[in-house]
Amino acid sequence: MADNMHTNQKMPALTRGGGGGGGAARFAPGKKAKDAKGTLERIVRIYLQWGRTVFAAMLLTALSSLIAVAIPYFTGRVFNIFDVETRSVDETVMMKLLAAVLLLYGANWLVTTAGSVIMLRVSQKLVYVLRTEFFKKMQKLPLAFYDTHSHGDTMSRLTNDVDNISTTIAQSATQLISSILTLAGSLIVMFALNIWLTLVVLLCVPLVAGLTGVITKRSRSYFLSQQISLGALNGIVEEDILGLKMVKAFGRQEEESRRFAEQNESLCENSRKAQIWAGFMMPVMNVINNLIFALVAIIGGFMSARGVLLVGTVVSFLSYSKQFSHPLNAIAGMFNTIQQALAGAERVFEILDESEEELDAENAVQLKDPVGDVEFANVCFSYQPGKEILKNINFHVKPGEVVALVGETGAGKTTIVNLLTRFYDADSGSILLDGTDIRNIKRSSLNKYFSVVLQDTCLFTGTIMDNIRYSNTVATDEEVVRAARLAHAHEFIERLPKGYQTMVSGSMDNLSQGQRQLLAIARAALCDTPILILDEATSSVDTKTEKDIQRAMLHLMEHHTSFLIAHRLSTIRDADRIMVIGEGCIQEMGNHEELMEKKGIYCQMVTSQMGEMK
Repeated sequence: MADNMHTNQKMPALTRGGGGGGGAARFAPGKKAKDAKGTLERIVRIYLQWGRTVFAAMLLTALSSLIAVAIPYFTGRVFNIFDVETRSVDETVMMKLLAAVLLLYGANWLVTTAGSVIMLRVSQKLVYVLRTEFFKKMQKLPLAFYDTHSHGDTMSRLTNDVDNISTTIAQSATQLISSILTLAGSLIVMFALNIWLTLVVLLCVPLVAGLTGVITKRSRSYFLSQQISLGALNGIVEEDILGLKMVKAFGRQEEESRRFAEQNESLCENSRKAQIWAGFMMPVMNVINNLIFALVAIIGGFMSARGVLLVGTVVSFLSYSKQFSHPLNAIAGMFNTIQQALAGAERVFEILDESEEELDAENAVQLKDPVGDVEFANVCFSYQPGKEILKNINFHVKPGEVVALVGETGAGKTTIVNLLTRFYDADSGSILLDGTDIRNIKRSSLNKYFSVVLQDTCLFTGTIMDNIRYSNTVATDEEVVRAARLAHAHEFIERLPKGYQTMVSGSMDNLSQGQRQLLAIARAALCDTPILILDEATSSVDTKTEKDIQRAMLHLMEHHTSFLIAHRLSTIRDADRIMVIGEGCIQEMGNHEELMEKKGIYCQMVTSQMGEMK
């Protein structure tokens, strides 16, 4: 299709199930994520895609932890070579031990750096995969998803929430493993040195566990609320940037600023509470560390004075008390950052678990040589259950026929073409193309049936040549120019400084709305499909250009089945058939002359809009 193309591919590797799976439950501000354990397991499974690399990083982390455990032991031995009675030192042994300590520090730095670099590379691959799968998922989601979700919030999930996964869980993985191994190693060595001092050091465990439980419980909900508020704030920014002209035109700057300020205040409040609770961790942990250090120093000094322990062993324990509490601090601190990452990860997985467009049926066919025969048989449709937009729609359009759809705003005209292009699926009834139900046609084949020009023209970042060629990527430059001439766009394109190489995008205002529509019409002309759909295609052009386009469309619509949606009834007067849509059904059908003779709804519409027209 020219302006909208939806394909159905395999479900991304990161999603839980098939395309028919239901979406995850929505989050409400201040609520905890429902399945933190499941989310963490999914992230681990993603990491296992690079199992060998992660395993190498884990080995380096384990080696680093062993070295870290050995350093205090050798430091204590340096003190033990001092002979208190003779006040002498074996300098040879001391130099060897000092050299060993220096080598251990150097080796620890090298191994830690290597492990961190490897893990960081994996974390960036994780971000790459998540963003890629997320974007692929966006292409497969039905239009109904975008009708009910803020675009800014979706963008925030793709950027901010994915970044949170990388900067927290990814970077914390090696630190967590290192901390656990360091704790285990330090505990083993301390028990080997002295049981009683080891029990003193272990007093910090229940204190840290209790503290972590209290802080994590409070901070987690605030981190989730922070992510939700950030998504809502991004939505406001996106809306205001896209609608800035309307904001200024209606003098709504103060109201928009107030709306932004309210949401920004909510984000600030949630972030402040999250950071305050997270910030409680380290000061209190330092108090616990210093308390344990003091107890070890006092009890160890007393035991050393009594001759129960060597001074070097006490020095080793002082180092181990710091080294033991350090991993505990790190693990406790990681709980807060992991909470923030899990909140973001669940928002990402929530999109990945959304229901996709229905997959092609097992017996779906790839149609060849389409001619453009269209039939609606008892078609019913509703956007919301219980509120039918279309009720038992029946009509048959022969190949090459030009059909116009008219009616009041919201009558269901665009809905009919959305069902025809399978942007949505009918609730009941069937839609046939060349005698085949569209549900039994592969989407890749169905896309080749239609050229679509929508009222809201979509341009992509690139040159004008690229934008016209979007509907037919293999078209030559000459074919693009020919399509532009047919759409009466060639003249204004040639007047641009760089002609067909002029850069445009969906957010730039270097082209008028009318010029954008001409480019969309040229794009449809280049596509050359059997069915042409024009949804208010000339709504933004002047009367002279509209008449020129109408003449051009007569040539374009030759041998093409065409559906025209227009509020300006002068544009559809020459249609082979006109269908008046209203109250969910086809109220009248016929050509212009027949409907005028009926003196019905269509005649009233024409006379009210163009009183002189008979």
